Amino acid sequence: MAEPVALVALMLDAAIGWPAWLYARIGHPVGFFARLIDTCEARWNRHQWPDATRRTLGIATVLLLLIVAAGGGWIVQAAILRVCGPYGWPLLALLAFPALAQRSLFDHVRAVAQALAAGDLPRARQQVARIVGRDTDALDASGVARAAIESLAESFCDGIAAPLFWLLLLGLPGVWAYKAINTADSMIGYRNTKYERFGTAAARFDDLLNLIPARLTGLAIAVLGGQLSKWSAIRRDARQHRSPNAGWPEAAMARTLDLALAGPRTYDGQLRQLAWVNDGARQEIGAQEIDACVAILWRVWALALVVTFGVALFSALPLG
Repeated sequence: MAEPVALVALMLDAAIGWPAWLYARIGHPVGFFARLIDTCEARWNRHQWPDATRRTLGIATVLLLLIVAAGGGWIVQAAILRVCGPYGWPLLALLAFPALAQRSLFDHVRAVAQALAAGDLPRARQQVARIVGRDTDALDASGVARAAIESLAESFCDGIAAPLFWLLLLGLPGVWAYKAINTADSMIGYRNTKYERFGTAAARFDDLLNLIPARLTGLAIAVLGGQLSKWSAIRRDARQHRSPNAGWPEAAMARTLDLALAGPRTYDGQLRQLAWVNDGARQEIGAQEIDACVAILWRVWALALVVTFGVALFSALPLG
Protein backbone atom coordinates (compact mmCIF):
# COMPACT_ATOMS: atom_id res chain seq x y z
CA MET A 1 0.00 0.00 0.00
CA ALA A 2 2.96 2.35 0.54
CA GLU A 3 3.72 2.54 -3.18
CA PRO A 4 0.46 4.14 -4.40
CA VAL A 5 0.53 6.41 -1.36
CA ALA A 6 4.03 7.53 -2.33
CA LEU A 7 3.08 8.05 -5.98
CA VAL A 8 0.15 10.30 -5.14
CA ALA A 9 2.14 12.13 -2.46
CA LEU A 10 4.94 12.87 -4.92
CA MET A 11 2.53 14.24 -7.51
CA LEU A 12 0.50 16.27 -5.02
CA ASP A 13 3.62 17.92 -3.64
CA ALA A 14 4.98 18.71 -7.10
CA ALA A 15 1.64 20.06 -8.29
CA ILE A 16 0.48 22.20 -5.36
CA GLY A 17 2.98 21.91 -2.51
CA TRP A 18 1.58 23.43 0.68
CA PRO A 19 -0.38 26.47 -0.61
CA ALA A 20 0.13 29.82 1.08
CA TRP A 21 -3.60 30.19 1.74
CA LEU A 22 -3.65 26.86 3.57
CA TYR A 23 -0.54 27.76 5.55
CA ALA A 24 -2.15 31.06 6.55
CA ARG A 25 -5.20 29.25 7.89
CA ILE A 26 -3.83 26.13 9.60
CA GLY A 27 -0.04 26.43 9.44
CA HIS A 28 2.00 23.39 8.41
CA PRO A 29 2.01 19.97 10.10
CA VAL A 30 5.76 20.31 10.69
CA GLY A 31 4.93 23.28 12.91
CA PHE A 32 3.64 20.85 15.54
CA PHE A 33 7.05 19.16 15.71
CA ALA A 34 8.73 22.56 15.84
CA ARG A 35 6.62 23.63 18.81
CA LEU A 36 7.37 20.38 20.62
CA ILE A 37 11.10 20.82 19.99
CA ASP A 38 10.96 24.44 21.16
CA THR A 39 9.23 23.35 24.38
CA CYS A 40 11.79 20.64 25.10
CA GLU A 41 14.69 22.96 24.33
CA ALA A 42 13.35 25.74 26.56
CA ARG A 43 12.84 23.40 29.51
CA TRP A 44 15.74 20.99 29.16
CA ASN A 45 18.62 22.86 27.52
CA ARG A 46 19.77 24.78 30.62
CA HIS A 47 23.31 26.07 30.20
CA GLN A 48 24.01 25.80 33.94
CA TRP A 49 23.41 22.05 33.80
CA PRO A 50 26.29 19.58 33.18
CA ASP A 51 27.05 18.66 29.58
CA ALA A 52 26.16 15.01 30.21
CA THR A 53 22.72 16.02 31.50
CA ARG A 54 22.06 18.18 28.46
CA ARG A 55 23.12 15.36 26.11
CA THR A 56 20.83 12.91 27.93
CA LEU A 57 17.91 15.30 27.71
CA GLY A 58 18.68 15.79 24.01
CA ILE A 59 18.36 12.01 23.58
CA ALA A 60 15.08 12.15 25.51
CA THR A 61 13.84 14.83 23.10
CA VAL A 62 14.62 12.60 20.11
CA LEU A 63 12.85 9.65 21.73
CA LEU A 64 9.82 11.79 22.50
CA LEU A 65 9.69 12.97 18.89
CA LEU A 66 9.85 9.38 17.65
CA ILE A 67 7.08 8.28 20.00
CA VAL A 68 4.85 11.15 18.92
CA ALA A 69 5.61 11.04 15.18
CA ALA A 70 6.03 7.31 14.53
CA GLY A 71 3.51 6.26 17.17
CA GLY A 72 0.95 8.79 16.03
CA GLY A 73 1.53 7.86 12.40
CA TRP A 74 1.07 4.17 13.18
CA ILE A 75 -2.18 4.77 15.09
CA VAL A 76 -3.62 6.95 12.31
CA GLN A 77 -2.53 4.55 9.57
CA ALA A 78 -3.95 1.55 11.39
CA ALA A 79 -7.25 3.34 12.00
CA ILE A 80 -7.61 4.35 8.35
CA LEU A 81 -6.83 0.84 7.12
CA ARG A 82 -9.23 -0.68 9.63
CA VAL A 83 -12.09 1.61 8.56
CA CYS A 84 -11.36 1.94 4.84
CA GLY A 85 -9.43 -1.23 4.09
CA PRO A 86 -7.60 -1.19 0.73
CA TYR A 87 -9.45 2.00 -0.22
CA GLY A 88 -7.74 4.03 2.48
CA TRP A 89 -4.61 4.82 0.50
CA PRO A 90 -5.82 8.19 -0.93
CA LEU A 91 -6.37 9.45 2.60
CA LEU A 92 -2.93 8.18 3.61
CA ALA A 93 -1.45 10.05 0.63
CA LEU A 94 -3.12 13.27 1.78
CA LEU A 95 -1.51 12.80 5.20
CA ALA A 96 1.89 11.88 3.76
CA PHE A 97 2.42 14.52 1.08
CA PRO A 98 3.00 17.46 3.49
CA ALA A 99 6.18 15.64 4.56
CA LEU A 100 7.58 16.33 1.07
CA ALA A 101 8.85 19.79 0.19
CA GLN A 102 9.88 19.89 -3.47
CA ARG A 103 7.43 22.55 -4.65
CA SER A 104 8.25 24.85 -1.73
CA LEU A 105 11.99 24.34 -2.18
CA PHE A 106 11.91 24.99 -5.91
CA ASP A 107 9.72 28.07 -5.48
CA HIS A 108 12.17 29.58 -2.97
CA VAL A 109 15.16 28.89 -5.22
CA ARG A 110 13.36 30.22 -8.29
CA ALA A 111 12.86 33.52 -6.45
CA VAL A 112 16.63 33.74 -5.96
CA ALA A 113 17.27 33.08 -9.66
CA GLN A 114 14.69 35.68 -10.72
CA ALA A 115 16.28 38.34 -8.51
CA LEU A 116 19.74 37.58 -9.88
CA ALA A 117 18.47 37.59 -13.47
CA ALA A 118 16.94 41.03 -12.83
CA GLY A 119 20.25 42.30 -11.44
CA ASP A 120 18.69 42.89 -8.01
CA LEU A 121 21.47 41.61 -5.75
CA PRO A 122 19.99 42.93 -2.45
CA ARG A 123 16.72 41.09 -3.12
CA ALA A 124 18.64 37.97 -4.19
CA ARG A 125 20.51 38.05 -0.86
CA GLN A 126 17.22 38.40 1.02
CA GLN A 127 15.70 35.48 -0.85
CA VAL A 128 18.65 33.15 -0.38
CA ALA A 129 18.80 34.03 3.32
CA ARG A 130 15.44 32.25 3.66
CA ILE A 131 16.97 28.88 2.74
CA VAL A 132 20.58 28.97 4.02
CA GLY A 133 22.18 29.41 7.42
CA ARG A 134 25.28 31.35 6.36
CA ASP A 135 25.64 35.13 6.43
CA THR A 136 24.34 36.55 3.15
CA ASP A 137 24.70 40.34 3.50
CA ALA A 138 28.12 40.47 1.83
CA LEU A 139 27.66 37.74 -0.80
CA ASP A 140 28.30 38.68 -4.40
CA ALA A 141 26.09 37.31 -7.19
CA SER A 142 28.18 34.16 -7.55
CA GLY A 143 28.11 33.59 -3.80
CA VAL A 144 24.32 33.91 -3.78
CA ALA A 145 23.97 31.49 -6.70
CA ARG A 146 26.37 29.03 -5.12
CA ALA A 147 24.46 29.13 -1.83
CA ALA A 148 21.18 28.50 -3.65
CA ILE A 149 22.55 25.55 -5.62
CA GLU A 150 24.15 23.97 -2.54
CA SER A 151 20.93 24.34 -0.57
CA LEU A 152 18.87 22.97 -3.45
CA ALA A 153 21.06 19.89 -3.91
CA GLU A 154 21.24 19.13 -0.18
CA SER A 155 17.59 19.91 0.51
CA PHE A 156 16.42 17.70 -2.34
CA CYS A 157 17.60 14.82 -0.19
CA ASP A 158 16.06 16.19 3.02
CA GLY A 159 12.83 17.32 1.37
CA ILE A 160 12.12 14.66 -1.24
CA ALA A 161 14.45 11.67 -1.44
CA ALA A 162 14.68 10.82 2.26
CA PRO A 163 10.96 11.29 3.07
CA LEU A 164 10.11 9.17 0.01
CA PHE A 165 12.59 6.48 1.09
CA TRP A 166 11.12 6.21 4.59
CA LEU A 167 7.55 6.42 3.28
CA LEU A 168 8.18 3.46 0.99
CA LEU A 169 9.96 1.53 3.71
CA LEU A 170 7.74 2.18 6.74
CA GLY A 171 4.63 4.00 5.54
CA LEU A 172 3.11 6.95 7.35
CA PRO A 173 5.00 6.28 10.64
CA GLY A 174 8.30 6.27 8.75
CA VAL A 175 7.83 9.48 6.83
CA TRP A 176 6.60 11.47 9.82
CA ALA A 177 9.31 10.11 12.10
CA TYR A 178 11.88 11.21 9.53
CA LYS A 179 10.28 14.63 9.24
CA ALA A 180 10.28 15.10 13.02
CA ILE A 181 13.97 14.24 13.35
CA ASN A 182 14.94 16.33 10.33
CA THR A 183 13.07 19.29 11.81
CA ALA A 184 14.93 18.80 15.09
CA ASP A 185 18.26 18.75 13.27
CA SER A 186 17.41 22.02 11.48
CA MET A 187 16.46 23.66 14.80
CA ILE A 188 18.92 22.32 17.39
CA GLY A 189 21.53 20.31 15.46
CA TYR A 190 24.16 23.05 15.43
CA ARG A 191 27.76 22.97 16.61
CA ASN A 192 27.67 26.03 18.79
CA THR A 193 27.64 26.85 22.47
CA LYS A 194 23.87 26.82 22.75
CA TYR A 195 23.04 23.58 20.95
CA GLU A 196 26.11 21.38 20.60
CA ARG A 197 25.37 19.22 23.66
CA PHE A 198 21.58 19.23 23.61
CA GLY A 199 21.28 18.83 19.82
CA THR A 200 23.92 16.14 19.30
CA ALA A 201 21.43 13.26 19.36
CA ALA A 202 19.13 14.95 16.83
CA ALA A 203 22.04 15.74 14.49
CA ARG A 204 23.52 12.24 14.65
CA PHE A 205 20.17 10.50 14.19
CA ASP A 206 19.38 12.75 11.24
CA ASP A 207 22.76 11.77 9.75
CA LEU A 208 21.78 8.12 10.14
CA LEU A 209 18.36 8.52 8.55
CA ASN A 210 19.88 10.36 5.55
CA LEU A 211 22.79 7.97 5.07
CA ILE A 212 21.23 5.90 2.26
CA PRO A 213 18.97 8.58 0.69
CA ALA A 214 21.86 11.06 0.34
CA ARG A 215 23.97 8.56 -1.56
CA LEU A 216 21.06 7.53 -3.75
CA THR A 217 20.40 11.20 -4.53
CA GLY A 218 24.03 11.76 -5.47
CA LEU A 219 23.99 8.64 -7.64
CA ALA A 220 20.80 9.73 -9.41
CA ILE A 221 22.21 13.20 -10.13
CA ALA A 222 25.42 11.68 -11.46
CA VAL A 223 23.57 9.21 -13.71
CA LEU A 224 21.11 11.75 -15.12
CA GLY A 225 23.84 14.37 -15.43
CA GLY A 226 26.09 12.01 -17.40
CA GLN A 227 28.75 12.03 -14.68
CA LEU A 228 28.75 8.40 -13.54
CA SER A 229 32.25 7.98 -14.98
CA LYS A 230 33.40 10.58 -12.43
CA TRP A 231 31.89 8.73 -9.47
CA SER A 232 35.27 8.19 -7.82
CA ALA A 233 35.90 11.97 -7.85
CA ILE A 234 32.37 12.61 -6.58
CA ARG A 235 32.91 10.14 -3.76
CA ARG A 236 36.24 11.74 -2.85
CA ASP A 237 34.74 15.23 -2.70
CA ALA A 238 31.73 13.99 -0.75
CA ARG A 239 33.95 12.45 1.91
CA GLN A 240 35.83 15.74 2.35
CA HIS A 241 32.60 17.65 2.97
CA ARG A 242 31.82 18.89 6.49
CA SER A 243 28.59 16.88 6.43
CA PRO A 244 28.59 13.07 6.09
CA ASN A 245 25.57 13.27 3.78
CA ALA A 246 25.21 16.71 2.17
CA GLY A 247 28.45 16.24 0.26
CA TRP A 248 27.03 13.49 -1.95
CA PRO A 249 24.33 15.45 -3.81
CA GLU A 250 26.50 18.60 -3.74
CA ALA A 251 29.51 16.82 -5.22
CA ALA A 252 27.39 15.17 -7.91
CA MET A 253 25.75 18.48 -8.79
CA ALA A 254 29.11 20.28 -8.87
CA ARG A 255 30.43 17.78 -11.42
CA THR A 256 27.23 17.82 -13.46
CA LEU A 257 27.21 21.63 -13.73
CA ASP A 258 31.03 21.91 -13.83
CA LEU A 259 31.07 24.26 -10.82
CA ALA A 260 33.07 24.67 -7.66
CA LEU A 261 30.71 24.56 -4.66
CA ALA A 262 31.09 24.91 -0.88
CA GLY A 263 34.36 26.64 0.03
CA PRO A 264 34.84 29.44 2.59
CA ARG A 265 31.75 31.10 4.03
CA THR A 266 30.75 33.16 7.06
CA TYR A 267 28.46 32.13 9.90
CA ASP A 268 27.50 34.64 12.61
CA GLY A 269 30.35 36.89 11.52
CA GLN A 270 32.97 34.10 11.72
CA LEU A 271 34.75 33.04 8.52
CA ARG A 272 35.05 29.27 8.12
CA GLN A 273 37.63 27.90 5.71
CA LEU A 274 35.70 24.94 4.32
CA ALA A 275 37.00 22.77 1.51
CA TRP A 276 35.86 23.35 -2.05
CA VAL A 277 33.79 20.69 -3.77
CA ASN A 278 35.10 20.13 -7.31
CA ASP A 279 38.01 22.45 -6.56
CA GLY A 280 39.41 24.14 -9.65
CA ALA A 281 36.12 24.34 -11.53
CA ARG A 282 34.54 27.70 -12.35
CA GLN A 283 33.29 29.88 -9.53
CA GLU A 284 31.65 32.72 -11.49
CA ILE A 285 28.02 31.63 -11.73
CA GLY A 286 24.53 33.11 -11.67
CA ALA A 287 20.84 32.57 -12.37
CA GLN A 288 21.47 30.33 -15.37
CA GLU A 289 23.26 27.73 -13.24
CA ILE A 290 20.45 27.80 -10.65
CA ASP A 291 17.95 27.10 -13.43
CA ALA A 292 20.13 24.24 -14.69
CA CYS A 293 20.24 22.76 -11.19
CA VAL A 294 16.45 22.93 -10.94
CA ALA A 295 16.11 21.21 -14.32
CA ILE A 296 18.37 18.35 -13.28
CA LEU A 297 16.48 17.83 -10.04
CA TRP A 298 13.17 17.71 -11.89
CA ARG A 299 14.68 14.81 -13.83
CA VAL A 300 15.66 13.16 -10.57
CA TRP A 301 12.08 13.65 -9.36
CA ALA A 302 10.80 11.98 -12.54
CA LEU A 303 13.17 9.07 -11.98
CA ALA A 304 11.89 8.72 -8.41
CA LEU A 305 8.34 8.64 -9.76
CA VAL A 306 9.23 5.93 -12.30
CA VAL A 307 11.06 3.85 -9.69
CA THR A 308 8.16 4.14 -7.25
CA PHE A 309 5.74 3.11 -9.99
CA GLY A 310 7.98 0.15 -10.82
CA VAL A 311 8.07 -0.93 -7.18
CA ALA A 312 4.27 -0.67 -7.06
CA LEU A 313 3.89 -2.88 -10.14
CA PHE A 314 6.36 -5.43 -8.77
CA SER A 315 4.54 -5.53 -5.43
CA ALA A 316 1.25 -6.15 -7.20
CA LEU A 317 2.55 -9.20 -9.07
CA PRO A 318 1.26 -12.53 -7.75
CA LEU A 319 3.91 -14.69 -6.11
CA GLY A 320 4.48 -18.26 -7.11
